[in-house]
Amino acid sequence: MRGAATTIVLALLWLSGPARAGEACAAPSGPDSYAARIAAIACQENGLWFDAFIDANGRLASTTVAEAETSRLRDGSTPAWRRVADYWKGSGLLWQMSSFAGAAECSSVPSADPGQMGVANASCRAFLIDNPWSAVFVSYVMNRVGVPNFRASASHIDYVRDAYLNPDSSPFQFADPDNAKPAAGDLLCFVRASGTAFGYEGLKAFLDRDPGALNMHCDIAATVDGGKLYLIGGNVLQSVTLRELNLNSGGRLWALPRRGDGSPDCRPGHEAGCNFNRQDWAVLLKLKAMTPTTPPPTLTPARNCCEVCPLPMPAGMQRCPAASTAPPPEPRAPAN
Repeated sequence: MRGAATTIVLALLWLSGPARAGEACAAPSGPDSYAARIAAIACQENGLWFDAFIDANGRLASTTVAEAETSRLRDGSTPAWRRVADYWKGSGLLWQMSSFAGAAECSSVPSADPGQMGVANASCRAFLIDNPWSAVFVSYVMNRVGVPNFRASASHIDYVRDAYLNPDSSPFQFADPDNAKPAAGDLLCFVRASGTAFGYEGLKAFLDRDPGALNMHCDIAATVDGGKLYLIGGNVLQSVTLRELNLNSGGRLWALPRRGDGSPDCRPGHEAGCNFNRQDWAVLLKLKAMTPTTPPPTLTPARNCCEVCPLPMPAGMQRCPAASTAPPPEPRAPAN
C-alpha cells in the first residue's frame, strides 16, 4: 500500500510540474484526494498560461496571452486558442453547442489543406470569443479528475443550483462564504447580474423561487497558504488566471471586497474603485470528503507536435502528422 500511495503522490507532482520558489500553486503533498487532484490540474493550467494572476488588491499583475490568440503557451507549441478548444472538448460540453457557428470546426481535426485549415481555425476562434468558457473550464477540471456526480455545464448556475437543491447527491456543499473555511478543491462563486447585489441570502432566495438562468462565475480554490487563498478561474480576463484573496487567522475569508459595498465606481479619476476582486461573492461550494477509486489522471498539458512550427524547433518537438481526411463523427447526446 505504501508503494501505491507513493506512486499516486508522484503522479500528482508530475501533473503540477516542478515547483518554483515563491509559487502560489505548490505541488500537492499528502494522501491522494479529489481536492489534491483538482488543485494539481488547475495549477498546471494556470502555469501553462504563464501564471496570469490578480493580486490581493484586485490588480491584474500579470497576463501574457489571451483566449483567441495564436501565440503559444508556455509549452512552446500550443496556440492559446487551441487550449480553450481543448477545454470545450475535454469538458464533454462541445456537442451541446453544435448549432452554434464555429463549434463544428472546434470539434473536428484540422484539415491537411492549409487553406481549409485557416478557414476552420478562424471559425473556431470566433466561436471561442463569442461563447464564455469559464464554467467550461471548471467542468473540464472536474471531468479530468472524475469528481462523482458533478453536473458539468457551460453555465455556473447549473452546478450551483444542483448543490443547493440536491445536497445529498451533489459533490459540493452549499455554504456561506463569510462563515465557511475555504480549502483546495472548493469553488468560490459570485453573481454577475447587474443591479442589486445578491449575496448569500439573495442567491438562496433566487434558487428557491426561480428555475431560470443567472449569470455567475466560479473560481477553483487551489491553495491555502500564508493567510492567502489562491483561486484559479478560466476566462478571467481572457486567460486562465490565478486570484489572491485574504484570509483571517481562523482561515476564513477576510474583508472580502464586494460589489455594492459603497465603494466608488471604477473610472478615470476614481481608481480606488478599480478592483477585479470586488464582486458579488455569493456562495462557497465546499467539496465533500470522498475517496478516489480510480488512479490519478495522466493529463498531458499540451501537444508534443506542432502544425505551424516555430524556428528553431523547441526541444522535444516534432511536426504533427498529416490529419485524417475522414469526416468527424456526428455529435450525439450522452446516454441517460
